[in-house]
Amino acid sequence: GHIICGLVCHPDKEHILYPLGCTVVIQELDSKKQTFLRGHTDNVSCIVVSKDGVYVASGQVTFMGFKADIILWDFQKEELLARLSLHKGNVEDLAFSPNSRYLISLGGQDDGSVVVWDVAKREGVCGSPASPRSAGNATVVVCSSCRDEMFVTAGNGTIRVWELDLANRKIRPTECQIGKVKRLMMCVRMADDDNVFYVGTSSGDILQVNTHNKVMTEYGPQKKKFSSGVTALLVLKTGDLIVGTGGGVVALCKGSNYKIMKQIQVHGAVTSLTRRGQGHQVFVGTNECQIYRINYTEFKEELIAACHNEAVHDIVFPFGSSKVFATCSKNDIRVWHTPENRELLRIIVPNVTCHAIEIMRDGRSIISAWNDGKIRAFTPETGRLMYMINHAHSLGVTAIAATSDSKRIISGGGEGQVRIWEIGERTHKLVEVLKEHVCAVSCIKIKKNDQECVTTSLDRTCIIWDIVRFVRKQMFLANTLFKCVCYHPKEYQIITSGTDRKVAYWEVFDGSPIREVEGSVSGTINGMDITSDGVHFVTGGDDHLVKLWNYDEGAVTHVGVGHSGNITRLKICPEKKYIVSVSADGAILLWKYPDLR
Repeated sequence: GHIICGLVCHPDKEHILYPLGCTVVIQELDSKKQTFLRGHTDNVSCIVVSKDGVYVASGQVTFMGFKADIILWDFQKEELLARLSLHKGNVEDLAFSPNSRYLISLGGQDDGSVVVWDVAKREGVCGSPASPRSAGNATVVVCSSCRDEMFVTAGNGTIRVWELDLANRKIRPTECQIGKVKRLMMCVRMADDDNVFYVGTSSGDILQVNTHNKVMTEYGPQKKKFSSGVTALLVLKTGDLIVGTGGGVVALCKGSNYKIMKQIQVHGAVTSLTRRGQGHQVFVGTNECQIYRINYTEFKEELIAACHNEAVHDIVFPFGSSKVFATCSKNDIRVWHTPENRELLRIIVPNVTCHAIEIMRDGRSIISAWNDGKIRAFTPETGRLMYMINHAHSLGVTAIAATSDSKRIISGGGEGQVRIWEIGERTHKLVEVLKEHVCAVSCIKIKKNDQECVTTSLDRTCIIWDIVRFVRKQMFLANTLFKCVCYHPKEYQIITSGTDRKVAYWEVFDGSPIREVEGSVSGTINGMDITSDGVHFVTGGDDHLVKLWNYDEGAVTHVGVGHSGNITRLKICPEKKYIVSVSADGAILLWKYPDLR
């Protein structure tokens, strides 16, 4: 949600497009069905749809000094038409000319050039430095509404109107005269008749510039400016404006004096405003990862999509049910309804990060581990705080698990201690502290009979504990920072994985290694889960791939490509319908469990 103008409503009025990591998502508005455009090698930085809806173009970021691709897509066939690469570092913004003849692209800070591409020939026509030496970087480009040969760029202290001279393959800029007004331009919208264009600034006002003589005709509001800057604009057929601000206000303003007629408040700073059809409906995208729909007549907001806007650290299903699942992130825990992919509950605890969650077997509470050293338990229906264990661990709680009778919690901390808590009706008391690990505990799993548990740690050890007598039974040592562990359902073997990218099988009885298989070619394995029959297991990690394995053969049977961030955790749902994986870029992906019969 942090990409400026990242949410685009397609001209067919039935689809919206937005970037998610290195994929572009096309979502049907009615059925919520999603399709994905895959081809970028790094995060997508901008996205634009042509006026006739035939083409989609998207730009990406890349490493310093390397070329960043622009990909031209066919919307109907959902296929890649061409890769256009000239810009270094990243592509800041894109715009199609009104008849889709040209695509104009703007390079980022390290590139600073504007390039005109011929869409039919799929090649560059000409380029030029985007902003004058006396001004800052240009960050926005927008095309004329009627003529293919004219476009506008704007940025820090600069607004330029460009004319394309195709015969000589040159683009010629004219600097707009805005007097003594010094502004950082954040968004530009062209009026439908091309006579004027509007520029939103970080100071919270709107400049109106005449396209013909390149002079600013007026700016406003004079007295009460919009707080946190004007980050998005829409020009309506009536001449009125819809303004989105960094403070989360969406306002309908008069075109003449910018007087606010109606306004609403949304959650997070507005990054995108896009209209459906003629503007009877408007979609708003915010940097808190929320998409709202606004009906123009009532001017009331309706939340249609939401997700985490920080890395997701854990995902858990309730015992025996696939209908709901819970995820946790910085500031919040969310409960999702699986068939409809919608959010049921949001539990907010500001300014702290939740590292791990568990749903108690009796379904009465969600227990969570937080980096402020507290264990918090919430009711799953209302999200009310039931109890809180203060100072559970000194360096934050990093892992948590609950016994099947829901009377005990086992928690692991950043300092390496494993603590066992007795949970009563209204009380909670510390039963035992197990001190062996010397680094953060990364994962805890409990045996079905509640008499034994296994903990993995970043100190390169994995320990099996007797939690009746509170002693160590076995210890596995390996040259890896363990990230995850699973008991085989028959509980005579465990599998572990971590930073050495290998999946290791161990004998529980005497702690001997059985075998190691190469789990990933590149990157740590962060999460794994095993099916209830023990035939298959899944892994995911920093290589962004979800892999389904055959347990006995130790071989990969299926691979899922879709994440663009490091996968932090993944789970197979109890009924084996889905695999749900969560990642560090804030995405939650649902995969269909393959039919293995």
